Amino acid sequence: MKEYLILDNIPDQMNEPAVLYYLQSNEIDWKYLSFIKQISSFTDDLLSDWLNISVKTFRLYKTSQQKLKANIKEHILMILSVTKHGISVFGSSKAFEKWLHTPNFYFNNSNPESFMNTISGIRFVDERLTAIEYGDNV
Repeated sequence: MKEYLILDNIPDQMNEPAVLYYLQSNEIDWKYLSFIKQISSFTDDLLSDWLNISVKTFRLYKTSQQKLKANIKEHILMILSVTKHGISVFGSSKAFEKWLHTPNFYFNNSNPESFMNTISGIRFVDERLTAIEYGDNV
């Protein structure tokens, strides 16, 4: 799969069947993490924090042929999906990232990015994006 097609093929909806089907039909590897870094300004530190791995382990995935664990693959897919949704809602990666980094009432006055380290947190971020699409406050 060419990198420019990665985002196009990511599920628009983060429901379990779509996520499971994608995980079964595609090999999630370093190119997905690399793609996240290409379309955003997310750092190795931030991404490794979201994936609940050390920066050293994160960088090891880049330099070795080590396969990603299933939970890491799912997390990467969810990060890509919510990023795709955020870009759609805000019109650009930069605007979406600004929203992620800004304290928000709906996130108990925390930054939405602080919820990205769990699948439930990513789903909550995605739900807030859907609310914004339908006119709820940012």
